[in-house]
Amino acid sequence: MSQEGTDRTDAPVIRCRGLGKVYRSGFFRIPYTGLESLDLDVYRGEVFGFIGPNGAGKTTTIKILMGLQSATSGTASLLGVDHREPRSKERVGFLPERPYFYQHLTAREFLHFYGALFDIPKAVRVQRIGALLERVQLDRFADVPLGSYSKGMLQRAGVAQALINDPELVVMDEPMSGLDPMGRMLIRDIIFEERDAGRTVFFSSHILADVELICDRVAILVNGRLRGCGTMAELVGDRVRHVDIAFRLATEPPADLPGEALRREGEAVIQRVAPDQVDLALDRIRAAGGSVLSVQQAKEQLEDVLLDEVERAAPVDRKRLGVLT
Repeated sequence: MSQEGTDRTDAPVIRCRGLGKVYRSGFFRIPYTGLESLDLDVYRGEVFGFIGPNGAGKTTTIKILMGLQSATSGTASLLGVDHREPRSKERVGFLPERPYFYQHLTAREFLHFYGALFDIPKAVRVQRIGALLERVQLDRFADVPLGSYSKGMLQRAGVAQALINDPELVVMDEPMSGLDPMGRMLIRDIIFEERDAGRTVFFSSHILADVELICDRVAILVNGRLRGCGTMAELVGDRVRHVDIAFRLATEPPADLPGEALRREGEAVIQRVAPDQVDLALDRIRAAGGSVLSVQQAKEQLEDVLLDEVERAAPVDRKRLGVLT
């Protein structure tokens, strides 16, 4: 599926065309499609979110882009260079979903190690590492072995590693994993700083509140297929998901009242109805002698859009697996 939501003409920082991955498992090498014909463009200066349920193909896509897996079909490029060429990673920072840390190294030594892999001169590394440790608030623990770090501290060290080569493009798989609210806010601030400096940040996440807050555009991946791509306004818009009506009634609510009763709060009943049934529900409450206490609209959120796409995809995938005929 092709992406939506942009008509830009400048060269993309990440480009995927028909990118696919088929895994084979078991004795009979049964094929399983992990990624299906992905078309995606990510542009300079964007914070781009990549979301979907477990097994959707997010990590598969990222691993292909970073050269950790080979694609079965299609092409991809990073900063205009074929992703299979080592030089495509020279200006890319990467934080994997499960980063490996050398437990005996300190954070400072860890960053020196990765900086040396990029052939960064030692004098430059010293200055850059000091600044990065301060940015991720690990400067007080710079000379403590990583084996003593908490999960959240290790994640922040991983973010610093992803920035050690002063990248034009930062790719992160679940960067908020293991972070407390303060840690998440810190990483959000760093992502904003990178964007404000003209860099591109591409990351996957299950924490949709963070995605809604910081992303310029979002792609939704379900069962290996791109189901939607665009800005938050394009994906979510200003649509009302449902309406909660609180009312008081001396008798039981009428049987033909649309919607469903959520709960009681004292003498009040909270009834959830679809947006197009609000007027009908209000008329029937009043006709039964009830008094309406409040009417509250619930706007659609990114989670609602994702769940809709998952539910929409389910019949197709059940049929593919032979569950439906």
